[in-house]
Amino acid sequence: MARALRPVGLDFAASAPVRLVFTAEAAAPPEAVYRALAEEVAGWPSWFRAVTLARPTHGGAGREIRLVGGVRFQETIMAADPERRYAYRVDETNAPGVRALLEDWRLTAAGSGTRVRWTFAADGPAGFRFALVAARPGLGCSFRTAVRSLDQRLTAGASGSGRP
Repeated sequence: MARALRPVGLDFAASAPVRLVFTAEAAAPPEAVYRALAEEVAGWPSWFRAVTLARPTHGGAGREIRLVGGVRFQETIMAADPERRYAYRVDETNAPGVRALLEDWRLTAAGSGTRVRWTFAADGPAGFRFALVAARPGLGCSFRTAVRSLDQRLTAGASGSGRP
């Protein structure tokens, strides 16, 4: 059963009770990474294994996301700063325990590529917070694998051997 979460602002990325921050490097330039994150939402399942469905809603102001295992999110885009930042908060989910959730993707040019920083900011009861911290290694691995897969798609497209 879907539940409404507490609406939070962008500052939640810095003040959430649980903040998991991960970084990865991509050879693709920031504009290509940003486009895949923010403009080609429906393509997420092709590079982020945990995502089974991603589609823009509300004329691009929101997203519907489904994950492996049946978790669903209805999200509001909070920041869409081309080549620099893409952030969204979860407004409704069927995931148990979570009270508030915001994800913030920051992109920084790194040579000819991109440094990607993902902040997963959440709140919930003590048991949820403990479980989320315990899941940190798995979330980090999922993030790094997703960035690597996205980068392979983007750099293959740039070299002419395939389209991202």
